[in-house]
Amino acid sequence: MKTNIILFDKQDITRLGMESLISKVYRPEQVYRKFYADTKSSLIQHLISNPDSLVVIDYTLSDLNSVDTLLNISARFPQTHWILFSDEISVQFLKKVICHDAFSVVLKNSEYPEIKTAILSALDEQSFICLQVKELLSLSDKSNTGINEILTLTEKEILREIAWGKTAKEIACSRNISWHTVITHRKNIYRKLEVNNSQEASRYALRAGIVDTSDYYI
Repeated sequence: MKTNIILFDKQDITRLGMESLISKVYRPEQVYRKFYADTKSSLIQHLISNPDSLVVIDYTLSDLNSVDTLLNISARFPQTHWILFSDEISVQFLKKVICHDAFSVVLKNSEYPEIKTAILSALDEQSFICLQVKELLSLSDKSNTGINEILTLTEKEILREIAWGKTAKEIACSRNISWHTVITHRKNIYRKLEVNNSQEASRYALRAGIVDTSDYYI
């Protein structure tokens, strides 16, 4: 069976690297055509012409504005299988996509055997989730329980705004509270989460599923 490949990754080095891996894993008679996409529009155009393709996509670098957009495209082209190949994907995002058999997930820092398995699984129209993602989801279940116990509702909302890249003054303005109150909340959040700055706090929010990758500022 031949498979069309669509590579959607704005990083030339990783796109070419994945293309090389596919060439090693798939025999020439298994790959019909290879296409490149760098926008949602070009991706859809390729899928209209080649609805039975394998799409290898770095969602975090794409112009897809939400996980729902990705899932809607997947539903529109049910013959397509997807490999999500990214550096960092939020737990909230992962929990939505792994429920769908059309998606495999492997990280860019995964070992070669896992990436190879993801490609081979896609050829057999089977999903594959790499070990790091499985561990991330497992830790998330514990983190979500922990963060609900550690942070108040207001602190979780302010943490979300910190991850969105808002300054203390912007948060104060949006919540109609004083700048000093925001600073106090921020100090409490850092202390409770045992982090030192907004970057560490934002990454915590990402791992805990408080913000989605598409909302992540850093």
